[in-house]
Amino acid sequence: MQTCYDVIIVGAGSVGVPTALALGKQDLKTLVIDMRPSPGQGENKHAIGGIRATHSDPAKIIAGQRSLEIFSTWQQVHGDDIEWQKGGYAFPVYRNQEADLLKSHLPVQKSFNLNIDFVDAQSMQQILPGINSGGLMGGTFSPDDGSASPLLAINAFYRKACEAGVTFRFNEKVTKLNCSNAKINGVMTNKGNFYSAPVVIDVAGAGSNELTQAVGCDELVISEAHEAGITEPVAPFCPTMVVDLRSVAGSKNYYFYQNKHGQVVFCITPDPPVIGQLYDETSTFLPQICARMVNLMPRLQNIRVRRVWRGLYPMTADGSPLVGWNTQVEGLLHAIGMCGQGYMLGPGLGEILARMILKTNNKDDQIVLESFSLERDLSCRVEAFK
Repeated sequence: MQTCYDVIIVGAGSVGVPTALALGKQDLKTLVIDMRPSPGQGENKHAIGGIRATHSDPAKIIAGQRSLEIFSTWQQVHGDDIEWQKGGYAFPVYRNQEADLLKSHLPVQKSFNLNIDFVDAQSMQQILPGINSGGLMGGTFSPDDGSASPLLAINAFYRKACEAGVTFRFNEKVTKLNCSNAKINGVMTNKGNFYSAPVVIDVAGAGSNELTQAVGCDELVISEAHEAGITEPVAPFCPTMVVDLRSVAGSKNYYFYQNKHGQVVFCITPDPPVIGQLYDETSTFLPQICARMVNLMPRLQNIRVRRVWRGLYPMTADGSPLVGWNTQVEGLLHAIGMCGQGYMLGPGLGEILARMILKTNNKDDQIVLESFSLERDLSCRVEAFK
């Protein structure tokens, strides 16, 4: 079977589905192909739901601001309850090194009119009732950030994309990017189908290397395994995403918040990184993160954990996404290496990708695209990707 489209998207996840919605709104005939049975069944379903614009990089701030606007107004605009809650993000600090780091980010954050400040210890205790006050120096708080359900959000985006005329093919895997004279003309799938299009968007996440290696592209992302968990529901006490930046043996930062159902959702950044497409849970995760969480907020100690899981962060050498046109194959557009932030950046990036195809990018888009460029200096990649 051969069918012609304006754009083909490979991957129905955190970036792919919002991109499809943005393209469908512009009346571009769009096809999304995903090897899984429904949207968001890759790394999207492993996300814990945090959404913020308060990054330190202007590119992430710009994309995050638009994503935050989309998530926070979704029910008002479209009617779907995606469990958005405006709980904010809090970075409590107990050491000068974290305090200095967070304060150094404030000038650029405020230059984009972000609602964030460094607050004192007393204010932090009011924001996070029950936090360990011993040695607490304060921290940053951004009340306009929040969270939403990854499951409900991805399906809301999917339904609106379908209404906008986007076609989705599930349980079908792209096996080949078809090129002629170094120019994309479509894709082949494991079902023997050829779909024609002058533009193919690679939002395959952890599967991007497999997708693009056949057309001679370098390895662009590496998978890191991260574990997360969720508790039983309890009475509301902490809708704020709490991020502890302190590193200890075996882990870097960790973070948690309470969702709309009263469940505490939590995740940790292992150190050293766990490299590979690994999904099995470990016996070390819960003792490691629970000890840290209870030390920070003792009231958590009697809450029972319901389940844990493991997902992948498609990482780049410098910790920033790779977004842009492939320099070797005309018509191949990448939006990969989200480094665990695809869920919160996806809706904003999706609109930027649509404008790239329509050649209507604005000044803010250019800031994002220059920062996330595939042509930026990634000389550290060789060492990082060994």
